Amino acid sequence: MPDTSASLPLNVDHTGRPIRRRGLMLVLSSPSGAGKSTISRALLAEDPDISLSVSVTTRSPRPGERDGTDYYFISDEHYHAMVDQDDLLEHARVFDHYYGTPRRQVEDALTAGRDMLFDIDWQGTQQLADSLPRDLVRVFILPPSTAELERRLRTRAQDPEEVVARRMAKASDEMSHWAEYDYVVVNTEIDAAIARVRAILTAERLRRERQPGLAAFVNAMREEA
Repeated sequence: MPDTSASLPLNVDHTGRPIRRRGLMLVLSSPSGAGKSTISRALLAEDPDISLSVSVTTRSPRPGERDGTDYYFISDEHYHAMVDQDDLLEHARVFDHYYGTPRRQVEDALTAGRDMLFDIDWQGTQQLADSLPRDLVRVFILPPSTAELERRLRTRAQDPEEVVARRMAKASDEMSHWAEYDYVVVNTEIDAAIARVRAILTAERLRRERQPGLAAFVNAMREEA
């Protein structure tokens, strides 16, 4: 049988119209190289109801990255102005650069019933929990071993040796925050990891408190009875 899980509809009424819901923030965190970016790309490619939250960053673009699609590449001065004006839901310094999530794009999406996907670290996740705790779903991606994590970092060949060493040194600290997340997925095999994260997203969308339109839907059925 074909896999239809990626195209399962949201709750709909008898006319086929979706029941009104509030969007959610799906956070994927992991040490660099554990697979969160690959899982993110798969969800975005398969699911039209979720969009990537595009962060601002002060680092330079990597080969193939596009401004406004991968990140908003901004100056240090612009970044600090956004922090001062409370225009970022979360922000942090990672290695030698700053990152943050623009507030307005996320709040507008959630109100409109659209889900937002975040590829951020534990620091940013903690700040999102302070800003919009009821809208947050936190998933931590673990590698099957540290040896496999190092192999993946070296295989992708995007970073020089000193950067790989820094990322491996930081991985232990990052993995120590796994218990702060709602779900933990061990990425031993990428297709299985994607399927598990997809199942989490489906279940979280169906939470009663995320569907404010259910009250009107049920009341209308009761009046018809």
